[in-house]
Amino acid sequence: MRDANVVKDKATQKHVEALVSKLRRRFVLLGHPRSHQSLAVEQASQGHPRQAEHSEEFKAMSVKPALIDAIKDVIDELETVYDGVAKNARDHIHADEIILTIGKSGTVEAFLKSAAHYRKFTVIVAETAPSFSGRDMAQSLSAAGISTVLVPDSCVYALMSRVNKVILGAHAVLANGGVFAISGSLIAASAARAHATPVVICTGQYKFTPLWNLYHEYAAVDFGDPAQVLAVKDTEGIDMDKVDIVNPYYDYVKPELVDVLITNEGDHPPSYVYRVVKEAYDEEDSDL
Repeated sequence: MRDANVVKDKATQKHVEALVSKLRRRFVLLGHPRSHQSLAVEQASQGHPRQAEHSEEFKAMSVKPALIDAIKDVIDELETVYDGVAKNARDHIHADEIILTIGKSGTVEAFLKSAAHYRKFTVIVAETAPSFSGRDMAQSLSAAGISTVLVPDSCVYALMSRVNKVILGAHAVLANGGVFAISGSLIAASAARAHATPVVICTGQYKFTPLWNLYHEYAAVDFGDPAQVLAVKDTEGIDMDKVDIVNPYYDYVKPELVDVLITNEGDHPPSYVYRVVKEAYDEEDSDL
């Protein structure tokens, strides 16, 4: 996962834009209680373009403190999101459990390390080809004293019968409770459903979006370099005009494959995400 650059994350940017647009509508378009000073400025500006210009500047300056406070709130949330998600980790992971995860997610990593202070358990990490970010995850967990097993992606289904819980990170959580997660997450979630194994998503609530997945049944529109899947040197003798090489970076995990989402604001079932989104966004924010 790209949690190390959360401030640059697309979901974060959309969250900031949503807050700014909401505040702007609240204080500018809908109007806020006018003081005698602002009313006097408005009355004096009628018929005087220069005074009207100063009046607009006055309105902008009155909105600025609210915008700054909103941005500070977002920054504070981003700085504390790992701690917020991990604070109740010991309530979700029990002694001697076997946990399976995919790739490297900073949120999942913090969650597992927090639980390791109270419980002894084993984590199976899939390599997550072709990025192989799971190797970094396994090394980090092992360095923290957590019993860790690194396996190829092809072993996920075979090992699922021995797994107690699947814990995944998220790139974005959609309004219907579906999740965009790193490629390989759909395989893990589907295998978990076949073995009646719970699937847990660890994510910051800032990744909740009012958008719905209307176009992609299995993967997102973000694709990696096809050469990571099939190198150019291996295509000799192949008519590449008849071959499409697809390397999706994210899988779409349907809400029915997810049991619970653990966020910095509490735990939510996928069916409750829509209500959380409705409370966080205005209806106009659906057209981001």
